This record gives sequence, structure tokens and C-alpha cells, in this order.
Amino acid sequence: MSKAKLAIALITLSVATVAWAVPTSGIAHRVLQPHQSQSVSSVTPVRLREGRDGFVASAWINGAGPFTFAVDTGAGVSLISRNVVEKARLQVNKSRRTLVGGLCTSPIASNQEAKLSGLSLGTPSNRITTKAVAAVVVELPGSIDGILDPTDVFSPLGYSVDLPNRELRVFDPTSQGLRLNQVPRGGAVVRWVREAGNDRPFVRLSDSRLALIDTGSGFGLALTDGRVVGGRSHAADLENRHDLGGGRVQSQEIEPQRVSIGALVLNGVPSDVLSGVAPGTPNILGRRALFPFKITFDPIARLISFEPTERD
Repeated sequence: MSKAKLAIALITLSVATVAWAVPTSGIAHRVLQPHQSQSVSSVTPVRLREGRDGFVASAWINGAGPFTFAVDTGAGVSLISRNVVEKARLQVNKSRRTLVGGLCTSPIASNQEAKLSGLSLGTPSNRITTKAVAAVVVELPGSIDGILDPTDVFSPLGYSVDLPNRELRVFDPTSQGLRLNQVPRGGAVVRWVREAGNDRPFVRLSDSRLALIDTGSGFGLALTDGRVVGGRSHAADLENRHDLGGGRVQSQEIEPQRVSIGALVLNGVPSDVLSGVAPGTPNILGRRALFPFKITFDPIARLISFEPTERD
């Protein structure tokens, strides 16, 4: 077997959040496989905190912690720092998967991974039974110790991220799954598009383009394909975004866009055009576009629900 290599890029945004994405080209393709899982009733809702590193949760591994893990639906793979590995006494192995990606063309790299055994979220007693494997990196930006991809961590269970109420919930899609004809008032239920065989949550917009639903991104709509509908760029707003690998991504603000996802129409979405990104980097719908919603992900029916919610 050839030596596996993992390349991940992270960039810090001007809005003081962390965004990262793995392009579809070169990523190891995973298919959700049914496996023995814990009872959903044993997983209590996880309280999220919003800060400079996006939406984060407290986490414990093998009783060590608390650590601060970002919850990133667009990640495609989970990451943990070397500090977590050492404090949690995790066994580290050489990566068996070849993953290449990131927003920037100069990503950081790792060829090590560790199983997320003994993981608890929210409280030390809220144990998460998972077979997820995380890539090990030397360090992560800001105050975060890890990045969790909930699709991978909770598989084969479904989950919801309630952004206004800062809450993460897990559900059993075999009994509580989504249906296309059960649309929440003022929201939408759309197909979860699998692009190039990977499991990241893409949706198809009304103009036929795909967009990644990315709670780890502080953007509204971030366009990487160069197509701008009804918007003019503002040269004065050109900004450089630096990643941990020393690379640079440029972001140019354009006029707010209208975004349609199924029956849902979002007007005035803050929008940027990205340049200098890695080949295959997708268009992104981030928190500035998604914040009014509770977003539910059903990996079995392969549906995604957008439900408007207000803060309790």
C-alpha cells in the first residue's frame, strides 16, 4: 500500500471565524455503512457556543478534557491536534486513506490518524459511540483543539444543527427521518446531493449549481466558479485570507445575491468570490446565509431540511 497523505487547509476569515473545506477532487470517497450504534436516547442535545472559531462544543476523550471542538458540516473529515492526542493518550497510526484538499493551494499536511474512541460532547457523561477516525495535525488556529465532521462522527444517525439556539441534536433516521412532502413552514426539504461519491452535504441551487452546506464557514455565499448573477464586485473590498500552510486566498465582496434552495428563497445573502483556491473547491453556503435556520441532515433518506427558528 502506498504511503497515505492527508492535506488539509484552514483559513481564518476577516469575520474572525474559521472556515475550511475539502475539494471533491482527490478526496477518499466514503459510503455510509450501517453499523452497530448507540441508542439515540442516550445522546443528549449538545449545547454549542459561538465565538471567534465558529460554533464549538466542549469535548472529552478518554476522560481527558475539556477540549474545544468546532462543529463543521462541510469538513469532510475530522481533525484533532497533537495536544489532544497526547492528553487523551490516543493511539496514532499512519493514515490509510489518501485525502487531498483545502481552500488554499498551500495546505498543511499530516499522514497520521487516530480513532475518536471515548468521545463525549457537551458533558463528560454524554458519550458518543463512533467509529470515526480523525487526522492528527500539529496544531489548529485560535482556541480550537479539533474539528468534528458530524456526518462522519454520528454515522449512520441523522443530526440537526439549530444555529439560532446553538444546539446540536442526534436522531434515528429510520424512525424520525425526513420526507420530501413534509416541508416545515417557511422552509424547505431538498435532496442531499452526493458529489463525486463523498458524503459532504451539497444542495442544488435553482440555477443548477451545487453548494456545500458548511457550518464551519463564516461566509454567506462564497463562489468559486466565477459565475456571478446580478452582482457587481467591489475592488476596494478585496481581501487576503491566510491559511496555516502559509498560502493565501483572495476574497472579493460582491453585491448580495438571491439564493433559492428548493422552495426556500433567501434574499440579500452576503456574497464573495474566492480566488487562489485549490482546484475543485466547491461553492459554499456558510453561517451568514444559514443562521436563521435549524438544519437537519438525514443520511439515510439523503435529505436536508431548512426550518426557520427563533432563539428560545
